[in-house]
Amino acid sequence: MSAVRVDPGVIAHVEAHGRDAHPSECCGFLFGRLGTDGKTVVRAQRVDNSFEADERHHRFLITPEDFLRAEKQARAWRLDLVGFYHSHPDCPAVPSAYDLEHSWPVYSYFITSVHADGPRETRSWVQREDRSAFDEEQLEAVPGLDEET
Repeated sequence: MSAVRVDPGVIAHVEAHGRDAHPSECCGFLFGRLGTDGKTVVRAQRVDNSFEADERHHRFLITPEDFLRAEKQARAWRLDLVGFYHSHPDCPAVPSAYDLEHSWPVYSYFITSVHADGPRETRSWVQREDRSAFDEEQLEAVPGLDEET
């Protein structure tokens, strides 16, 4: 299992966004570094779930325009766009069939399980190169990563 080093503030951000959006899915971007020593995530940024209200409880959608803005933001911060995050309201933090169809290899996908009483867990996944399934990535919380950028 590969590992992703992540600033604990990023996980707190993702879980707070999931709590705020419940019972809808939230979504956003993950910024950091793609290096020879693995992935590092130092920042997260919220984005609006573009699905209609009746679909938001079990799906998220990021528009191409939001994606382009995130790429520009990454360049401005001198970071890489490392991946995405979203919540699964009242469901486990594991990828769905929809997630598999609408994701890309290389990027990390943080999924947080959120229930009415709050977040339960956040896990990271990466799609296989052949797009057949996801593999879990170990989240390694490392305080102060944002200060290194």
